[in-house]
Amino acid sequence: MTEDKTKPEWKAQKTYAQNRIDSKVKATLPPLTPEEEARPFAKYYYEKIKPYDPAHYAGMDQPIDPARAFGPEEINRLLDVKRLETEEVEIGWCNLTNGAGFIANKIFYPGVTADMIDWWFAWHPLEDLRYRIWYPPQHAGIMLSATDRARILDPGIPNREKNWGVTHYVTENCDCGMENVDIRFRSPADMGFDMERFNKVITAFAGGEGWAVAVDKEDSSIAAPSIMCHVFYNAPGGLIHRTRFWMGYRFTEEGKPKLCLPPGVSVPVASVQGLARHNVKEFTRLGDFLPRIYKELGHSMYC
Repeated sequence: MTEDKTKPEWKAQKTYAQNRIDSKVKATLPPLTPEEEARPFAKYYYEKIKPYDPAHYAGMDQPIDPARAFGPEEINRLLDVKRLETEEVEIGWCNLTNGAGFIANKIFYPGVTADMIDWWFAWHPLEDLRYRIWYPPQHAGIMLSATDRARILDPGIPNREKNWGVTHYVTENCDCGMENVDIRFRSPADMGFDMERFNKVITAFAGGEGWAVAVDKEDSSIAAPSIMCHVFYNAPGGLIHRTRFWMGYRFTEEGKPKLCLPPGVSVPVASVQGLARHNVKEFTRLGDFLPRIYKELGHSMYC
């Protein structure tokens, strides 16, 4: 498929520095531009968002017992479905004993397939509006580098692999104010998964590590990094989505998770709970509208 050259607005390539400047405007959630209004999926920006389940959201009200959580060194626990269903905390958050933030979430997506998930994570980072329609109240914008955009648009790379090694430069509010978040995606093998077991259990995946800084911050300091993992499992009538975050961790050059917090320092409770609550809201929304937008536009990266 050849690229349509008639839509310069969403293909305009910004520099990292310009995106940081523009994010201060994005963070105000301005009205859509005329070019955005003309996009075939602009209607999703205006539709009424399906409410999240109050009981599910209430699961993020109080921290769980840290003894029932685990660190990214044990990521392969996500492959033991029986244990997950009978022993693990599936919805909750806490600070681990080492100060890191831990988040677990689980959502069932009726009518959603692995192909939809793979397409979505490749399709949405190509322009701000694609990201904004995901969760309009808190998603403000997104950018890719020229190299990463070329990888996403390469028809020879399967959708499930397009984001491996790609960085999403996101502007969003995770219930603690607007931040610029750099999310570098990794392959499941680079996350530390046992791939022989992984391929038998997991049907779709998105994961990596991120760094966040407040949009209105004037210096170059960043918040503690985080390791992020979204794994999807086939289930009758749809998919089960499990999320895990480990805030205060990053990957070393050797690909091993490493705690980055100084001794005695913990990730602020408000940041951990805020991200947990945001996760419930944004992924409730994704599960609702993804089958509809995929049916309409899922045949292509271009539209």
